[in-house]
Amino acid sequence: MKVILITGAAGFIGSNLAKRILCEEQDVQVIGIDSMTDYYDVNLKKDRLQELGKFGNFIFVKGDIADKATIQEVFSEYRPEVVVNLAAQAGVRYSIDNPDVYIASNLIGFYNILEACRHSYDMAGRNPSAPYHGVRHLVFASSSSVYGSNEKVPYSTDDRVDNPVSLYAATKKSNELMAHAYSKLYGIPCTGLRFFTVYGPAGRPDMAYFKFTNKMVKGEKIQIYNYGDMKRDFTYIDDIVSGVRKVMARPAPEDGQGVRYKIYNIGNHKPENLLHFVEVLEQCLIKEGIVEKEAEKELLPMQPGDVYQTYADIDDLSRDFGFCPNTPLEVGLRQFAKWYKTYYK
Repeated sequence: MKVILITGAAGFIGSNLAKRILCEEQDVQVIGIDSMTDYYDVNLKKDRLQELGKFGNFIFVKGDIADKATIQEVFSEYRPEVVVNLAAQAGVRYSIDNPDVYIASNLIGFYNILEACRHSYDMAGRNPSAPYHGVRHLVFASSSSVYGSNEKVPYSTDDRVDNPVSLYAATKKSNELMAHAYSKLYGIPCTGLRFFTVYGPAGRPDMAYFKFTNKMVKGEKIQIYNYGDMKRDFTYIDDIVSGVRKVMARPAPEDGQGVRYKIYNIGNHKPENLLHFVEVLEQCLIKEGIVEKEAEKELLPMQPGDVYQTYADIDDLSRDFGFCPNTPLEVGLRQFAKWYKTYYK
């Protein structure tokens, strides 16, 4: 069986990706690893894992990618052919007060993954005829945050990204540089994906739409930064998973220097004004009977680490893989509202 390792498997994107693979592929074994941190409600992570546990070809390993011994054991025992690294400490604002966890997970953890991929070739004996001959493709999560305060839109992977406005963004840019070096030095095929504001059912409670909903349910006012003058390229989870699946199947070809490495934006290519986003969310929540009226809003100045807008140029991903996000905001938020009503009763 083909073995796929997904780090951050209890997370929002990781769990949805694992479930899609398990539903669509028969001759595959998915190994999921997650440290189950309490950055947000661990019960939500446990429920995602419970869904994945219904599949006989899913194996879960509780562990931290920053623990090198754990990663070495996972690679030695399961010998993955494809690795999707989604484990990371997320959150721009959280990184301002909690830098240590970003260094541990996003830098040391990713280094451990790269090293394990490198040594997977030694483990296989570099024998092309052997049943296992190392990791064939490493797909890793980067972020739209790497664009920092760039004013040119849409954001293109050809743009310079040397001015991060948060430590989180700096760690993601570092991941890209590290992956390129390992691809150059050790021949590891690497593809990085810069995710743009992923949303949907069973998403991350630290994301704005989820926090807005929680406050509306309690009858509390919601805080909207930069006085509502912000835009985000909101991308529905199903579209994201479809894009990741396409990328996983085909590593980048060699460039002119013999390096198999590529960076793509993966977003909706349609930025939405934040106030419009909140309006659509309110309509969906009212329609589902979750709240009775629109929320009281408190307009505040821009927060440190935030950016005015995100907007993905996805031409490369569309050209190379046929990526075409097609979930309207109204549909995606309606699905979130339906899930929220059922999950929180």
